[in-house]
Amino acid sequence: MTAPLIALAVGRGTGPDLAPVFERVLHRITRLHGVEAELVRSPRLYHSYVSLRAECADTAEITRLTALDAAHYEQFCREQAAAGVRAVFRTAINAQSLYLVRQRLAAVKVEPLAAAGARLLLVRDQAQGFYTGENRHTAGRVVRTMEFSRAVTEQVVRYAVRRARELWPEGPARVQMAYKFHLLDGALDDWAAALSAELGIGISLFQPDTVNRNLITHGPEDRTVLVAGNEWADIMHVVLLDRYGSERQENRCTENVNLHPELHGLTEYQTVHGSADDLAGRDLVNPVATVRAAARIAERHAGCPGAEAAVEAALATAQARGVLTPDLGGAAGTTEVVDAVLAELSVALKPFVPAARSASARVAAASGTDRAGAR
Repeated sequence: MTAPLIALAVGRGTGPDLAPVFERVLHRITRLHGVEAELVRSPRLYHSYVSLRAECADTAEITRLTALDAAHYEQFCREQAAAGVRAVFRTAINAQSLYLVRQRLAAVKVEPLAAAGARLLLVRDQAQGFYTGENRHTAGRVVRTMEFSRAVTEQVVRYAVRRARELWPEGPARVQMAYKFHLLDGALDDWAAALSAELGIGISLFQPDTVNRNLITHGPEDRTVLVAGNEWADIMHVVLLDRYGSERQENRCTENVNLHPELHGLTEYQTVHGSADDLAGRDLVNPVATVRAAARIAERHAGCPGAEAAVEAALATAQARGVLTPDLGGAAGTTEVVDAVLAELSVALKPFVPAARSASARVAAASGTDRAGAR
């Protein structure tokens, strides 16, 4: 059996602290399942925003390095997808570089949420809008240009509906689009109406502040797909996680799916927290999100059923014993937390042992040996 290929991309800040965490946890899970995953690591250490500001003398140099990081990471993703890789774990990198890549590869961020029995699927449109714009600098001025396109909007909404149908047996009940659509001269209204007719589902356009008001007043309606422009969704993601995800931002991992056809749905897993440059090299960064990302990749892409549940149980046991990093109120370092989780994991997931041959198989094998010796 060919070893599953998993890609790894590392940014500055706490990226070098978290990459070994990911490798340790992934290898422990796969080996306990009798699988040997092969990691393909990007040769470039990508910049964080803090490292760019520290190393660059002016905006021209920041622009140059931002473009280089974006071009390199885009090419890395394309090469891995072409080689058959379907999952990449990435630590935090400079958002400006990242969104250039997301625009070119038509990426969406996907987050299932639930509250009081209501299921919500948040799909963040990362492929267009303000975040994906480009800058033109003149003295004392920055002009940022952006675009929305019908083709990308259709691609994002079709994927969101398809993902909801995979997630919920009954399928989605409605699609709500949260965009500043009143700034687009009615174009988004026309695209949404055509998609609604094509997909056979109600698609409504809302101002982001209206979505906020409705969620605060009524909570989410069951089986709602929320397709959102990144200008709102990036800010609201953490709020939605806190209210409907029952989890702190620092502990969460999430997934970005590249919809460009040449990427074959390559899924990028990341921590929700940022690069945390102030913690770099201090063995203090919270590893929980990285541990969860390793488990999710192991289960979904490396043939390790039960990995996520086993890791959740191990995390809960370690946390119940007070093995927590300072951001969660504990005093443990990164390594101590990971050691504790892996120790619990080895108990939850018994080491893989190849199945013993049956008695009949052993007899047949022995008979075959006897016959071979008699020749």
